[in-house]
Amino acid sequence: MRTLTMETSLPGLPEQHFPFFSDARNLSRITPSEMGFRILTPGPIAMSAGALIDYRIGLWGLPMRWRTRIATWNPPHAFSDEQIRGPYKRWFHTHTFAPDGSGGTLMTDTVQFALPLEPLSLLARPIVEWQVRRIFLFRDRALREALGLPAASHPPIIRIATI
Repeated sequence: MRTLTMETSLPGLPEQHFPFFSDARNLSRITPSEMGFRILTPGPIAMSAGALIDYRIGLWGLPMRWRTRIATWNPPHAFSDEQIRGPYKRWFHTHTFAPDGSGGTLMTDTVQFALPLEPLSLLARPIVEWQVRRIFLFRDRALREALGLPAASHPPIIRIATI
């Protein structure tokens, strides 16, 4: 099992940023276009614990379906989603929004993931980790653009570790 953690600072309080994540349609705005991301669940989607969302994505030209369940929903502080069906053996993503003490928000994403077919997938791990890191860096830039925020003065901190 691997864990990716990304920390990014945003101006403004969590209450200002959390509503963006309350609308599942915004996921396509913060996902790289080459992934062919499309929500299949008819909208609007009521975000709450237990909500199911179906997507279609493409990884390296391979189309696949992905279903996630909102595991926890605690506006404006946190929520988590977990893969029910998709490309990973496990994917559990926690999003937290905390005041940073200076009028801003520290947004932290923590993703626990495992690849299918371990240990055979160990050969694919560096490529997958590169792709996941790239997706989250794109997400940070696209989120700032969508929220009308200035570009970050430094890139977000991203760590990947074995747990």
